[in-house]
Amino acid sequence: MSQVHASIPSQPRAKQLRACLLCSIVQTPADFRKHGCPNCEELMQMKGYPDRIQACTTTHFEGAIAVINPEDSWVARWQRTSKYVRGMYAVRVKGRIPEDVEAELENRNIKYRPRDGTEQD
Repeated sequence: MSQVHASIPSQPRAKQLRACLLCSIVQTPADFRKHGCPNCEELMQMKGYPDRIQACTTTHFEGAIAVINPEDSWVARWQRTSKYVRGMYAVRVKGRIPEDVEAELENRNIKYRPRDGTEQD
């Protein structure tokens, strides 16, 4: 199993947390700026770009799930995060990815499913 994982934000920074609109990982804006998204940086391209972080993440999310062993977790499978790195994930994320990212997913034959709970498998 991969040792890549996201950092768990400290309590004082909890009000600043943002969730990725594509994978729902929760990080501080500084972590997104420094490292990008550990799951979908190739598509989202947030590393070092504050404007992109604003467009591709949101502060409007519900709940948090600590995923320690994504491959074996039934919760990670239920949340569609079992192939992602371990870390904190939002249960629901309000908002949609930017149009250019949605178009790139379509070009790669990947179906986009918003993480706000409106589209069920």
